[in-house]
Amino acid sequence: MADQVLSQEEVDALLSSMKAGDVDLTADEQEQEDVSGEQLPVYDLTSQNIMMREQFDVLDEVFDRFSNAFRNSLGTSFRAPIEASLASTEMVKFGDFLEGLPNPSSFHTFRMEPLVGSALLAFEPNLVFFLIDCMFGGSGKSMVYQERDFTLIEQRVMRKFADETLRDLERAWDFVESLRLSLGKSETKQQFVRLVAPSDLVIAVAFSVSLEEFSGNLWVCIPYLMLDPIKEKLSYRNLREAELENAWNLQLQKLLRDTEVTLSVELGKSLWRVGDVLNLKAGDVIRLDTGPHVSLPIMVEKIPKLQGVPGVVAGNRAVQITELLDHPAETEQ
Repeated sequence: MADQVLSQEEVDALLSSMKAGDVDLTADEQEQEDVSGEQLPVYDLTSQNIMMREQFDVLDEVFDRFSNAFRNSLGTSFRAPIEASLASTEMVKFGDFLEGLPNPSSFHTFRMEPLVGSALLAFEPNLVFFLIDCMFGGSGKSMVYQERDFTLIEQRVMRKFADETLRDLERAWDFVESLRLSLGKSETKQQFVRLVAPSDLVIAVAFSVSLEEFSGNLWVCIPYLMLDPIKEKLSYRNLREAELENAWNLQLQKLLRDTEVTLSVELGKSLWRVGDVLNLKAGDVIRLDTGPHVSLPIMVEKIPKLQGVPGVVAGNRAVQITELLDHPAETEQ
């Protein structure tokens, strides 16, 4: 190891070369280049924003509808021009999401049946004090953030307000999936909120509520796995593919209805020698292996599809359908 330690003269020479520009300081960046000389892309495995935009772009419309309905509800309830708008949508770990919220906050879990699991509705403390002040006749303009726990009355008031907020969110989901939202537990401390594991991914959506100089955030947090059963409905690409498929199905059905096919019925069989066939003359009777009451296969383009019995209708030979064959292949065997 001693021979690998630079002497003072070598250190001085290296520093002088660096100042003069003789030493290439970009060697570390060149090590990232592959054998073809191209720069390797840097990808953050913890970033899920691109995947979320591709898989859940329909959620933007859901939350935009919710923000409009929530704004109307606030304006009607408080008789004030309170604004509510979608602020941000991101996919993060649940533990990181909770750490980013102040303590205490007004946390309310809720279910989205028939989906499995629970989601979370969270109000920042300054928004809680603002809403409660407005509910009891105040203007909310002079509200100052207070570092204290919520009283029992404040918690009950916010729980009722959270239940009313869920009604707006439930209506916003109607155009995607019919969900029944029901309020669960309410907490004020982060450590008592049990939704998913801290390392599990969640979709965290922030809504900004403002009135003149005041502004505060409302959060909706939905676990990623909770939306997995309906993820096909949450992508515009999948919706477009489904619409195209349905359009083609309708066109094909229309074409099939106007398609002409050959329908035939085999009344029976009889095994003869060639010589006997050549000796047939007018008036001879050929005995078949079926009787007038035996069910016969009805062929569509030589494929058995139906069963029927022979007869006569208005002087015309006919076959009465008695059964629809579910497994034509078995009939052929």
